[in-house]
Amino acid sequence: MPIIADLISPLVQIIDKVIPDKTARDKAKLELLKLEANQEMDLIKVQLSAIIEEANSKDPWTSRARPSFLYVIYLIILWSIPMGIIAAFKPESAQHIANGMNIYLNGLPEELYALFATGYLGYTAARQWGKSKGTDK
Repeated sequence: MPIIADLISPLVQIIDKVIPDKTARDKAKLELLKLEANQEMDLIKVQLSAIIEEANSKDPWTSRARPSFLYVIYLIILWSIPMGIIAAFKPESAQHIANGMNIYLNGLPEELYALFATGYLGYTAARQWGKSKGTDK
């Protein structure tokens, strides 16, 4: 499908040279853009179909995997509240805890962070898709 996107620019140049009528030329360009948009939409539908299927799974481990992972991330972010309290009373202890967490988090592979980002964005897109279709509430 990316082949269509690669062909659009050369085809537009050919249309500019071959079709003398400005109205017909613009109409041909518009049809090319519609074709590209349809191809991109089909690609998005294919990518989202697996995510939607997974989210609708009856298996609780499958359907709750992404939200559970997000809850863990939210918990890590919320940990800043007690860390702020610890820092107010024992700044050196808070510094040691923060250093330990940084060492741990920097030790995680970069691919894990990419997986999180992909899962987060995929889950968000699937939820939005479901809401727009009326299948999710």
